[in-house]
Amino acid sequence: MNNVRILKYGTTNTYLIQGRDGFLLVDTGWAGKLPEFFRALDEMHIVAQEISYVLLTHFHPDHMGIAQDIAEIGAQVLIMDVQKEFVHSSDAIFAKERGSSFKPIDESRVRVLTCDESRAFLRDFGIEGEILHTPGHSDDSVSLWLDQGDLFVGDLNPLYELELHRGTQIDATWEMLLAKKPKKVYYGHANPAVLSTEEPAQSEDHDENDDGALIAGDHEGSTGNPASSDPHLYSLVEKIMKYIDKGMDLKKIAKKTGADPVFVEDVTRMYLTHTNVGVQGILDRIEIKGR
Repeated sequence: MNNVRILKYGTTNTYLIQGRDGFLLVDTGWAGKLPEFFRALDEMHIVAQEISYVLLTHFHPDHMGIAQDIAEIGAQVLIMDVQKEFVHSSDAIFAKERGSSFKPIDESRVRVLTCDESRAFLRDFGIEGEILHTPGHSDDSVSLWLDQGDLFVGDLNPLYELELHRGTQIDATWEMLLAKKPKKVYYGHANPAVLSTEEPAQSEDHDENDDGALIAGDHEGSTGNPASSDPHLYSLVEKIMKYIDKGMDLKKIAKKTGADPVFVEDVTRMYLTHTNVGVQGILDRIEIKGR
């Protein structure tokens, strides 16, 4: 069994998977998060030089912001052939930020793989699994599958929203992934989901009854029904979205707005995983999540 460790030091979940002689890092978070990244590693008694490879599930700014910084420490960035034309798609976004510390990925130092080559590559590194092209959230999205049943999907729309996407590319991608019978799904902006025979997926932090079925807890905090028409709630979501655009982390957003941290996390995930979503769209999706 591979040892999976969750690194959360901003608005994006990143993951470390133990290989034979180091770690594979899945995603990196926003630019400017290198100090927080080092602190998160230090809490796990890991040094950055132990990271051998970086896999980016896609090249949106909140997933690849410090990839080159980590590469300059010694890791090699993996790029799937289906991602090659997207490697610099976020560079212009960072260029607009005053004082940005972002470093574009140096393609002369990356390792390019096809999905078909990924299993042999991972096996040589001591990981049994493969990298899959999983479009839906974006055309360059890939997922990491571990044969032990772990699935890392980046910003692929979560399973509890699947009814909203029937007949779409998202639906087709999930059909392909679910055929592998995953045991646990690791998202880019949500808690890991343990798959159950009772429900498609439930958050890892839910309670478990004597029968082993997962029971959803109350995740709406003190903010009330997130889908209500309360203009204050609408305004709150707008503020949270603006702070997300500034790269502010979840704790700071919650402190700045006074909002329940879980609600802030939900809004952040909806905003970052749904292209061009508006305030009402976020509230509608949070309502679906709470059902």
